[in-house]
Amino acid sequence: MTKVKKSVHGLKPNCLSFGEVLAQSFAVIAPTTIAASNIGLIVALSGNGTWLSFVIGLIGLVFVSININQFASRSASPGSLYSYIVKGLGPTAGVICGWSLVLAYLFTGMSVLCGFANFSASLIGHLGIHPSSITLLALGAGIAWYAAYKDVQLSAVAMLWMEGASLLLIAILCFVIWAHKGFALDMPQLTLQGVNAGGVASGLVLALFGFSGFESATSLGDEAKKPLKTIPRAVMGSTILAGIFFIMTTYIEVLGFRGTGVSITTNEEPLSFLSQQVGLGYLGGLVGIGALFSFFGCVLGCINPAARVFFMMARHGLFHSKLGAAHSSNKTPYVAVTIVSFLTFLVPALMSLFHVKLFDSMGYLGAISSFGFLTVYILISVASPIYLYRMRKLRSRDIVFSVLGVGFMIIPVVGSVGIPGSTMFPVPNAPYNIFPYMFLMYLVVTCGWFAMQRFRSPEVVRSMQRGIDEIHEKFTTPTPVVISSSLEDEL
Repeated sequence: MTKVKKSVHGLKPNCLSFGEVLAQSFAVIAPTTIAASNIGLIVALSGNGTWLSFVIGLIGLVFVSININQFASRSASPGSLYSYIVKGLGPTAGVICGWSLVLAYLFTGMSVLCGFANFSASLIGHLGIHPSSITLLALGAGIAWYAAYKDVQLSAVAMLWMEGASLLLIAILCFVIWAHKGFALDMPQLTLQGVNAGGVASGLVLALFGFSGFESATSLGDEAKKPLKTIPRAVMGSTILAGIFFIMTTYIEVLGFRGTGVSITTNEEPLSFLSQQVGLGYLGGLVGIGALFSFFGCVLGCINPAARVFFMMARHGLFHSKLGAAHSSNKTPYVAVTIVSFLTFLVPALMSLFHVKLFDSMGYLGAISSFGFLTVYILISVASPIYLYRMRKLRSRDIVFSVLGVGFMIIPVVGSVGIPGSTMFPVPNAPYNIFPYMFLMYLVVTCGWFAMQRFRSPEVVRSMQRGIDEIHEKFTTPTPVVISSSLEDEL
């Protein structure tokens, strides 16, 4: 039974409805961006098995969602999965999770900021205006910073409307494309023509990038209304809805490109191209505008949870205390938001200065972010049964869900690293082949820093554990109590 939730972190309490919490997860998933831009990157790896990569990703992440919700249905905080893993596996695993989440959200934000700039350049270019890539990157990051700095509820509502409108437009266009093809069954896709296990596994890395962020609603533990109900529903609901959308749009887009003489793997705006093929170019233009807003919504959606993970880690003594400060009137983690926004702009801007194309940067940064998410999803799946065992609530099916969650996440790990000499799981082409090792170096450095902090000040670990325990205790009572309907409305 839950108690009345009060914010102890200075954030705006009890302000977000279920729809707004769901919008947070959907904004980071940003299904529109995959269908409107990134799908070619996945088809290049998985070919006719791209839809299967999404099916496997959906099944695996449903199991991961179940494991996440073992925690999310019992406690909530701005620390997201970082707080949960500290509770389940201890401080060291929690720090690995925290740094992995920071990287995952930051690099996802960087990737979609590149998409925002790329789509902006294309749309504005039709008007004869050609601003620099850095100008567009600064514009996107700056507006997202202001929304995240000002009001989390404003951010959520904006993300909800932007992504909702985009998804509706894409659904209509895909229906028209399929109708134009006579609602045909695409046998090369359905029979997995030319597909091998390695290609599906490699494509699964980017497919999971498409899903990544479904868990970001867990960072709204202080701000959500009835968090123990709304957050688990948002985590599971966003996963299933996004998976169905990805599978259907992938099938139709690959079918739509068949016989056109143009490859979807090299097309940066596949839906715009297909809309012209069916004589509805104006609808493709609307989808492009919707995709632009979706890219922006995803940038904003990544800044919010990344800042809150920084915020909680700072509260536990892992960063400078100013990162753990909340704005007195806006009730947002404004210092963390500012730093996260700046970093989100800085890396793509540097890549642009070195003449890396925005489309290529989007793929590189997205692939790197996937390793952060995979690490976190594996850790949360391992932590779940241990957490339940300590609470004496472990059931045999919980162990099964844990094993399946870990097992499905191992597939893209193997696909992204590859096995030397293997034809089934070949080593990826450069530069994707070095990304796993870059991520490992990142973890070694960040965890090494934590080890030094722990050695110099053992109180850091005790502070982390004490803070997480206090959060968990807010949502539990030793015996069930009856609460009135008026009090229940305040939960």
